[in-house]
Amino acid sequence: MRIISIKRMREFWEKHRDAEQPIKAWYEEAKKASWKTPAEIKLQYRSASFLANNRVVFNIRGNKYRLVIALKYDFQICYIRFMGTHSEYDKIDAAEI
Repeated sequence: MRIISIKRMREFWEKHRDAEQPIKAWYEEAKKASWKTPAEIKLQYRSASFLANNRVVFNIRGNKYRLVIALKYDFQICYIRFMGTHSEYDKIDAAEI
């Protein structure tokens, strides 16, 4: 997968140092992936949640943080739409961001 953009994740882990390694681990795994369906993601990430508009929510660092991506399966592109704490996530509409 081509991931756009790591900048949002980097800015987040600079504020939340305990998130750096889990985010980097997710990034490396996602970069190597070639997901074609939600089922393929679910095989790798059992706790991933799937929303409208090809949004996927990942729990980072034991569900302390949330990562929302938008996927273009046909083009193998992953857009980082949100990176935040669980409480920040509760304030957004993840299917629309």
